[in-house]
Amino acid sequence: MKSERFKNSAVLLLATIVAGCSQIAVVSEKPPARFQATPATNQAIAQTIDRAQALERPQPQAALEAYVNAARISLHQLERDPANTEARRCYNFAVAGIFSVIRTAKLDPWTQPVHFGANSELTLTGKKDPAKPEQNPALYDLIPTDELRYHGAYVKDDVKRDGIGAPLVAVRHLTPEKASELFAPPAIYYGVTGFAEFEGSRCILSIKDPLAAETVTVEGHTYPMGANFTAALAMGLAKEKPQKLGFVRLLRPQEYASTFRVARMEPYNPNKTVVLVIHGLMDTPVTWVPLLNDLRSDKDIRRNYQFWFYSYPSGYPYPYSALILRQELDAIEKKFPIRKKMVVIGHSMGGCISRTLITDTGNKLWIEGFGKPPEQTEMPAESKHLLEQAIILKHRPEIGRVIFMSTPHRGSDLASNWIGRIGSMLVKTPSRLITIGRTIREAATPDPAALQLKRFPNSVDTLAPNNRFVVAINKVPITPGIPYYTILGDRGRGDSPNSSDGVVPYWSSHLDGARSEFIAPCNHGSPLNPQAIAEVHRILKLNAQSR
Repeated sequence: MKSERFKNSAVLLLATIVAGCSQIAVVSEKPPARFQATPATNQAIAQTIDRAQALERPQPQAALEAYVNAARISLHQLERDPANTEARRCYNFAVAGIFSVIRTAKLDPWTQPVHFGANSELTLTGKKDPAKPEQNPALYDLIPTDELRYHGAYVKDDVKRDGIGAPLVAVRHLTPEKASELFAPPAIYYGVTGFAEFEGSRCILSIKDPLAAETVTVEGHTYPMGANFTAALAMGLAKEKPQKLGFVRLLRPQEYASTFRVARMEPYNPNKTVVLVIHGLMDTPVTWVPLLNDLRSDKDIRRNYQFWFYSYPSGYPYPYSALILRQELDAIEKKFPIRKKMVVIGHSMGGCISRTLITDTGNKLWIEGFGKPPEQTEMPAESKHLLEQAIILKHRPEIGRVIFMSTPHRGSDLASNWIGRIGSMLVKTPSRLITIGRTIREAATPDPAALQLKRFPNSVDTLAPNNRFVVAINKVPITPGIPYYTILGDRGRGDSPNSSDGVVPYWSSHLDGARSEFIAPCNHGSPLNPQAIAEVHRILKLNAQSR
């Protein structure tokens, strides 16, 4: 009974720590602001937009006609003067209005033409790309960003690009099977830009990817493409609340084994370098949102990189999570062949996972643990096969550069002190690993200095400085020819090499062979620190230039 109360108190303590975080994103929908005319606004356009806004609720089709006419007149002005920013503002407002009416009136111009006007003399139709079926607009709920109000600790900077087109958030929910097939998150929130063009009485709608190009051609004229890169991130965080998975996936990893995934954060582009980000213990891909939001503000980063994430239940021992990642990379290579060397960014335990991807161990770790090579080690075939996959490592040839952020390469004392032992005790061992744990205890060579356990080690155990895997892998050098960088935190004290970020000490995160070492004045959350983000920015620019 006392042990149970102790466990409950520990869970409450950890839950309180997690709940203490500020709101990372809050989003609410609102009616678009009233159109504000200026002295430079064409009066006919202003009056048409005013009429559209007044009719949007009582007579949506009449409002649609007015918005379409306003967009047409605005385009005529832009044809005469492509630099007319007021005409462009009017066009963008009218196009956003068209998409708003389509959504509220539940129209579907992507599937079949919509006829409207006093005598149905106008036609609204959608333009799709048959070569990109997963980007079919009919699959998405398209929400104008000017109808969204958002704020939060992870979306402080509103990253936009001025230009033509109405920024939209495209929303789609996938079945687990479809998400796995597409290597996509189960809920897609993606920023796109909407356009309206004209052929006689036909208004042709389209959406374009603002990460795929900086400019767009509309009716024969090329303009900068408008974009909003933050609204979709904010909406995804606010609606799905993925951060809630961090704690439960630590404590009950087996229940969330289906959440192991590599997922793309944008449509695959073979001409862009993949940046794969890997989160740490008791965390989720949410930790990368401020970094991603910042990087997308740079057109050179947008032009050269695409972002993917690896999400996993962090209660599993990290060599096992690294094994699943390698299997995911094998599968994704078949669907999206990678042409350019990938950049991997790992935070905390995610950095430990990254380390396994750029290391060739041969049988060294196996012999370190069992005293003889695999073929001479007696154990059940299934256990041996899994262990061979987990600790006989080969570097991944598709990886060209790695950034380690706050990574406990040599472990953390926090994992072996009373806090870490409480945390380790609370993690429920997956049933598949219980038998393997018994096998390891029976076959492993004795080592009094190593962490002693009566079960299979979990993620907290594999971060302890005296964990056998941690000690052994640090005896094996990182594979030559793969540049890597370290970003550390010292809580602003500036006392390296005796510093710590509060979780990982300098002696654990420092690597002698790193191309550079950046010490940020922050705690363990380096992906949230502006100086650390700027350092990632610098390294990615360097990588793009070196190609």
